[in-house]
Amino acid sequence: MVPDPLRPGQPLDGALAAAAGHRAGGRHAAHPGRPAGHPPGRRHRRGAGQDPARDPPSPGGRGGHDPFLPPVYFGTVDATPLWVCLLHDAWRWGLDPAVVTELLDPLERALGWLATDGDPDGDGFLEYLDRSGAGLANQGWKDSADSVRFADGTIAEGPIALCEAQAYAHEAALAGAHLLEAFGRPGADRWRAWAADLAECFRGAFWVADAEGRYPAIALDGAKTPVDAPTSNIGHLLGTGLLTAGESAEVAARLGSPAMDSGFGLRTMATTAGGYGPLTYHCGSVWPHDTAITLTGLARDGHDAVAGSLARGVLAAGESFAWRLPELFAGDGSDVVRRALAYPASCRPQAWSAAAAVAVLTAVLGLRPDVPAGRLVVRPLQPAPLGAVRVEGLRIGSDDVTVTVSADGAVEVTGFSGEVAVG
Repeated sequence: MVPDPLRPGQPLDGALAAAAGHRAGGRHAAHPGRPAGHPPGRRHRRGAGQDPARDPPSPGGRGGHDPFLPPVYFGTVDATPLWVCLLHDAWRWGLDPAVVTELLDPLERALGWLATDGDPDGDGFLEYLDRSGAGLANQGWKDSADSVRFADGTIAEGPIALCEAQAYAHEAALAGAHLLEAFGRPGADRWRAWAADLAECFRGAFWVADAEGRYPAIALDGAKTPVDAPTSNIGHLLGTGLLTAGESAEVAARLGSPAMDSGFGLRTMATTAGGYGPLTYHCGSVWPHDTAITLTGLARDGHDAVAGSLARGVLAAGESFAWRLPELFAGDGSDVVRRALAYPASCRPQAWSAAAAVAVLTAVLGLRPDVPAGRLVVRPLQPAPLGAVRVEGLRIGSDDVTVTVSADGAVEVTGFSGEVAVG
């Protein structure tokens, strides 16, 4: 399901869950949601965190139940570029071109937001600051007040430019350019050039180093200082085109380290960081959707060994929780505990985590459809981290597809009417 663009009532949670869900060929993948909701952001409204074309995280901040936020709240820096990426992905999986055409005007407004209100000081980066005093201090998916920290544990002060927000924006600009070009609209060259400039600026501003080597900072703070705690946020940069091949390899090596890979998934913060705690909300716990996004990027960039380790970790976590993954769980490692430990206030079931299993499966199989081009690429992780896998009933365009990958990596695809490329 493709959430309606730029609407309160289409939370960030929904965008991420929909992105994973439609990639498994969900039967509703070709029918964009038209839920009731307030109109898109059209003006500046400080108390609600609203500006024109900004996509909100959710009604009432968190599902409409947070008494401390306005009933309609736009305090998110990433939902807008993620919606652009989702629209592009849905089109490649077979979304009706007529539906995409209906959404081209909102697409152009969303792209415009990246270069205007999304970057209020004009330094080339998406950033946020709650100027109302009544909103969220942090407006990425890690929205707790203490989630953006330096390596010594100090909490960063805003405005904050998150590393993953830049990656989402980069991918959105390229995805938007592809859609504009495919549907005969101007502007593709502008957004490709904008993405190239963003990547160059990111390369000069975000990279830091410690005794283990180089890695991107989680964010820039209000003084444009890199916030240097090693975190899972850097996993969201993979597969977006923001990094060079060498930079991607450095990130993959960091994510595969024992400080980050718990054996049950990816820790939100490295055990070496001053702010780490296995039962903190965003500073050492494991979130299945966070692991799944990182795993997807690792697979796209060809880092099969690290991706395979995280896939096995998610499977072990699933077994720990009777195959119903919670919102998050403790970051204690599999070398210390036999089963993943529960986080007391975690939601279970939860949309992100339910979708994470689908995203992991898609990454393990290496599915990359391009229905408009009549092509399906299947490049499974090697060696097969979960053994033999068979998936039936994948909806790719109008086709019902079955994909089988043997334990030794042999691929069989049936039911797809176009070209199939393996590897």
